[in-house]
Amino acid sequence: MIKRCIAVLCACFAFNAQAEKPTFEQYVATLKQEVVAKGYDQQFVDDVFANVKYYKRAVSADRKQPETVETLDTYLPKRVPQWKVDKARDKYKEHYELLQPIGEKYGVQPRFIVALWGLETNFGKIMGNFNVISALSTLAYDGRREAFFKRELFAAVQIIEEGHISVDQMKGSWAGAMGQNQFMPSSFLTFAVDGDGDGKKDIWNNHADVFASAANYLKRVGWDANYTWGRQVKLPDGFDLSYSIPKNTGGRANWLKAFKQKEKTLAQWQALGIRRMDGRDLPDVDIKAALVFPDDHNGRVYLAYDNYKHLMHWNLSYYFVSSVGYLSDRIKYPKVELNG
Repeated sequence: MIKRCIAVLCACFAFNAQAEKPTFEQYVATLKQEVVAKGYDQQFVDDVFANVKYYKRAVSADRKQPETVETLDTYLPKRVPQWKVDKARDKYKEHYELLQPIGEKYGVQPRFIVALWGLETNFGKIMGNFNVISALSTLAYDGRREAFFKRELFAAVQIIEEGHISVDQMKGSWAGAMGQNQFMPSSFLTFAVDGDGDGKKDIWNNHADVFASAANYLKRVGWDANYTWGRQVKLPDGFDLSYSIPKNTGGRANWLKAFKQKEKTLAQWQALGIRRMDGRDLPDVDIKAALVFPDDHNGRVYLAYDNYKHLMHWNLSYYFVSSVGYLSDRIKYPKVELNG
């Protein structure tokens, strides 16, 4: 009897919670009021949200968990197949006259700009076809990360108000990542730049803006063009694995703290027996690096330089950073012939 009463009470609570949740249309009306309260013109806000719709696919994608376990050995061949390497090298050559001055201005090697471009959107080919205002409104309404998606929605409204893109052309991923760089709206406001001086920051259609915005992002987070990102290395037998950064540190701040605690100079790593993959000594350069295991201790091993940290700022994923670094290295070696 007691169990039955508890079940009835739980059902009632669930029904009331569901009944109290507003419809999507009611929620959007509230969002519009909040946007107007921030100082935007009512007609402008009405126009921005005029065709907003609920994306069920965005909610299911946000909640979907990975079903298969990857390792770098299975991930990299799929993420950076030979055809993508070939295309990256072709794009590097095709756009070098634009990339080279941008690289010099921002202090970022063009090969990393191309690698990020290729891995984020297949060189601008796959940017997502979700209306960003609708996607962000949907995910805010879903409630799992309401505060985050509302902030991104308000940033998207600001981008439209500033005239960089129209609401209809503001397309992106199910999560609201936009353009050829896949910037979230808040990242756009912080890092996007007008690369060709036309008054707009168009990361959807304008290569100058796409490349300059990616370079500006890396520069702003501390990129140093004097060095590369890191390198895959070999460990000696019996190496003390406690020297490495723990795989799961719990967020960017903790990861950076662990990096600081574990980093050593290349000379110190050399003295501990670490070598390049071909067995040669590590570079004779006075910089520090941390030891990273993207998989377990039986998988690939990397010495991560400071630029590795900056790629982790772009996307806090060992696999993503490894793929960017790998593709950038494949662009650099063998040297791309720029003439002819």
